[in-house]
Amino acid sequence: DNPLLHAAARAGRPVIPVALNDEAVAAMGAAPRMRWGMALAAFAPALAELGSRLICRSGPADRALAALARETGASEVWLTALPDPLARAQEQAVQAAGLTVRAFPGFLLAPPEAIATGQGRPFRVFTPFWRALAAHDPGDPLPAPGRLPAPDHWPSSERLEDWRLEQAMQRGGPLVAAHQNPGEARARARLEAFLDHSLDGYAAARDDLAADGGSKLSENLAYGEISPRMVWHAARAAQERGSPGAETFLRELAWREFSQHALWHNPTLPDSPLDPAWAGFPWDRAEDSPALLAWRQARTGMPLVDAGLRELWVTGRMHNRMRMLTASVLCKTLLIDWRIGLRWFADQLTDWDAAANALNWQWVAGTGPDAAPFFRVFSPDAQAARHDATGAYRRRWLAEGQRHPPATALAFFDAVPSSWGLSPGDPYPPPVIDPSEGRRRALAAFERFRKR
Repeated sequence: DNPLLHAAARAGRPVIPVALNDEAVAAMGAAPRMRWGMALAAFAPALAELGSRLICRSGPADRALAALARETGASEVWLTALPDPLARAQEQAVQAAGLTVRAFPGFLLAPPEAIATGQGRPFRVFTPFWRALAAHDPGDPLPAPGRLPAPDHWPSSERLEDWRLEQAMQRGGPLVAAHQNPGEARARARLEAFLDHSLDGYAAARDDLAADGGSKLSENLAYGEISPRMVWHAARAAQERGSPGAETFLRELAWREFSQHALWHNPTLPDSPLDPAWAGFPWDRAEDSPALLAWRQARTGMPLVDAGLRELWVTGRMHNRMRMLTASVLCKTLLIDWRIGLRWFADQLTDWDAAANALNWQWVAGTGPDAAPFFRVFSPDAQAARHDATGAYRRRWLAEGQRHPPATALAFFDAVPSSWGLSPGDPYPPPVIDPSEGRRRALAAFERFRKR
C-alpha cells in the first residue's frame, strides 16, 4: 500500500528508487540510523524482485538528487510527504534546486489539513480528534506493483554496507539488531499474528508488562514497511467481526496520527513547550548531573524504572507504559528537562518517530496538547503493583540479586558502554531519590511556578 510506488508503476516511465545518506540521516540517533539501514537492506532485494534496484547516494538531498537527475535525465523527483520540519525543508530545497517535486500521501491516514475543528483549526484535544479521524475515509489499500519500469542504464550506486549505519551503536549494536523485524514481509506477518492471537485481549493485555501484548508495529510504521492504512483497515475489519480489543487498538493508531498532525502544525514541538506558559519552568538542564547519569545507566534504584530503561538498552524498544513511567520519573520525580529525555530516546529507540517522541514527552511533562496535568506524577511502586504484580517483568531485566538471572537481564551489561564498569554482580543501587520525596518536590516547584 504505497501510493508513490503504485503511481510510478502505472506511469510507464523509468523509475530509479533512491536512498539518500543525507542531512536527515546525519540528524538521526544511533539506534534509528542502524534500524533504517536494516530497512534498506530488506528493501533492496524486494525491489530486485520487481526488476528494479536501490541506488544509494550520499550528500545533501538537493545536491545529490540534482546530480542524479543530470546523470540520468530524470524529469521529476517523487517522494512520500512526511510531517517533520526537516523533511519539509528538504522538499523545498530540492524544488529550489530546479527539480520538479511531486509529494504523495502514504505515511498518514489523513492529510493534516483534512482533520480540523468546525472553525478549521487543528485539534488540541485527542478525543474530538479521534472522532473526526474515525469518521474520515482513508481510502482502500493499494495493491503492490508487479514490476517497476527500469532505465536503459542504471546509474552508479554506493554500497549500503560502506555507510556503516550501525557504527554509532558500538558494542550494543548486534544485541539490539537481534530484536528487530525489518521489512514488509515481517511487518505483514507481525500484523497477522497480532490480529490472530492478541487483538481480542489487547485492551487488558497492553498494560501487562510481563505479557507485552502490544502489536510491536511501531518500528515498521516508522520506516514505511507497512502503511497505517493497511493496519487501520485490518483493525476495522476485526472490529466489525466483534473483536473486543479493536477499538482500543484503533485509538492507539489515532494517537500516532494525532502526534503527526501536531508536529506538522507545530514544527518546534521537539524543542519548545507547546504551551508557552511552561517556557520558564525550572527544570534541571545540566547534562552532567548524577541523577541523569543514574537514569541513563538504568540504575535509579527504582526497580521498575530501571527494568524499562534496560529493556531499551537491550532491544531498542520499550513497553509504552514504561515510556510514560520513565519519562515521568525523569521530568517530574527528578525535575530534569523533558527535552534531555526526548533526545535520549531519539538516540536509543529503533522505532523512533519524531512526532510521537515529541508529543509523548510533552504529554508526560504537562506542556503539550491534551497533556497529563503536571500534578499527575507516576508512582513506580503503584505502577509495579498494578502492571507487574508478579515481578516477572522486573526479573526479566534486572540481574542484580538473582542467583540465576535470565539472558535478557545479563544482556544489559553487554549492551552498555564498557567504560561504565557495570557488572551483574554489583549490588543494586539505592534510590537516587525517594519517589514520594521526588513527588513532593515536583509539586512544590509547580506551586512556586504557578504563583509567579
